[in-house]
Amino acid sequence: MDSIDWQRPWLQPLRALGEPAGRLAQGGHTVADALNQVAATLPTGAVRRFVPQTALPEGEPYERFIFETGSVPTRHNLHDFFNGLCWLRYPQTKARLNQLQAEQIALRGIGPVRGPVRDALTLFDENAAVLLAPPAIWQALTDRAWHTAFCTLRPAWAGVSVQLFGHALMEQLVSPRKSITAHVYVAQAAIDSVASIDRHISAELNPDWLANKPFIPLPVLGVPGWWQGNQAVSFYDDATVFRPHRAAKITTTTQHAAA
Repeated sequence: MDSIDWQRPWLQPLRALGEPAGRLAQGGHTVADALNQVAATLPTGAVRRFVPQTALPEGEPYERFIFETGSVPTRHNLHDFFNGLCWLRYPQTKARLNQLQAEQIALRGIGPVRGPVRDALTLFDENAAVLLAPPAIWQALTDRAWHTAFCTLRPAWAGVSVQLFGHALMEQLVSPRKSITAHVYVAQAAIDSVASIDRHISAELNPDWLANKPFIPLPVLGVPGWWQGNQAVSFYDDATVFRPHRAAKITTTTQHAAA
């Protein structure tokens, strides 16, 4: 398994769990065993049990297996390593996501198309981040007013908390690149701890809400303090990463056509 730089600012919230698990995985233990050993240090009942991928019967849906057995099939790679860390850090939210996946599978079965609810569940599970920020920053990000969000309002980021949730997102950030973008969950500013984040999100997740894909894009290396290059205002001029709002692009095109 690849080495991980736990000094990266986006990994700091996971470091207390991830660093010892990573040492075990690099020292000859399987990822499943490493996660189980760290889980054993946490309150009983707070996490699932991790099992080798071979425990998943052929043809059995992954999500249904977890829901019915309480065990998470785990491969020896970074993707499943970060998935396991998310189970350790956000057990209620991961359990709720799994429950909703299992319910959708029971309703619709497994087909070539997941459907809007399972798509949104997967998107959240793989690529979500939680942002606790003042309303002005939320509005600027919603409007994709990147210079306002990251430059004009930059001093306000001192009181902002960004918590990564998606395990595929974390895996990508082991080798950071500017284009990596999270789907941000619109959290309440009053949430002020990991436990309350976990409780709040798990209580709010429901199929109707998820089907509307209530997420905001956030190029994560744009977060002040997360990447040295973003100290320059020009960092945010890259429209291939910091894309304008689609409505703004359509308006501009229409205006040019009219001219």
